Amino acid sequence: MGLYPEIEPYDQGMLDVGDGNRLYWETCGNPLGKPAVMLHGGPGSGCTPGHRRYCDPAAYRIVLLDQRGCGRSTPHASAYDTDMSVNTTDHLIADLELLRGHLGIERWLVWGASWGSVLALRYAQTHPAAVSELVLTGVATGSNAEVTLLTHRLGRIFPEAFGHLLAELPEDTDRAGNLAAACNRLIESPDPSVRERAARAWTDWETAMIPAPPRSVARYEDPAFRMGFARTVTHYFGNDHFLGPGNDEGVVLRDAHLLGGIPGTLVQGSLDFGNLLGTVWRLNQAWPGSELVVVDQAGHDAGAPGVVDALVAATDRYARLEAGPR
Repeated sequence: MGLYPEIEPYDQGMLDVGDGNRLYWETCGNPLGKPAVMLHGGPGSGCTPGHRRYCDPAAYRIVLLDQRGCGRSTPHASAYDTDMSVNTTDHLIADLELLRGHLGIERWLVWGASWGSVLALRYAQTHPAAVSELVLTGVATGSNAEVTLLTHRLGRIFPEAFGHLLAELPEDTDRAGNLAAACNRLIESPDPSVRERAARAWTDWETAMIPAPPRSVARYEDPAFRMGFARTVTHYFGNDHFLGPGNDEGVVLRDAHLLGGIPGTLVQGSLDFGNLLGTVWRLNQAWPGSELVVVDQAGHDAGAPGVVDALVAATDRYARLEAGPR
């Protein structure tokens, strides 16, 4: 099956969402088609032309955006004076609502990968009337248990790479505490050299713990991308993903019942390290109307062949369901 052919946007712009932030957005495919919004990962990765290709351009009005602080949105998180206090999950959800209103969309399919799945799930839980379906991959829920997995527990699997990350942290850092928060404090340092070393240490750790295709690893060689990405990820990881109290086991999982009535497809690689917590299975069990598709021999990469096929099959199927007034 594979991805749909490459396409270009038929419209794009910068949306003022307040707090001095302007979001890049674009629309592709059929202007009269079923709306679908594509949520990238990270947080802080930015959208790519590849995100345009998971939906049939003849059937969908495909919306892409760069979330606050990344990609072509301004100000970029790599700039030291960018205010990160106005970059939270609630802000990103409010931005989606502003963009939906700006584009005159009543309901849309929400597609999300990795962090994008966290954002998609929380958005659907808080704005269910705006979501026709969910298509998610590399599924995460933003729980503190997931952050612990992605540092301490995977540190036992990749001890050498984990040692390099720990070596960048001050000696008085609580090695059993929130290492992302400790790294973020270094990235917020007024000393540019400290910031750069910390950003490099974090992206090196990302590369080690989440094997990625060369196209993704190459992005970390761009100093602006590296700094913005590391700053944003550690900002979220270090602050409970801004999901509020009770996030040790997961606010999103706790509120999974709120997704009832929204059809959803969860596409998960069998070799995705996030599976070690069983999160996607627990979500599937707690979410009435969801289906879980496990792709053998695939990891966390939304571009893996079997994963692509399952994601495209899901959007093809949902294209035949009415999204409601547009």
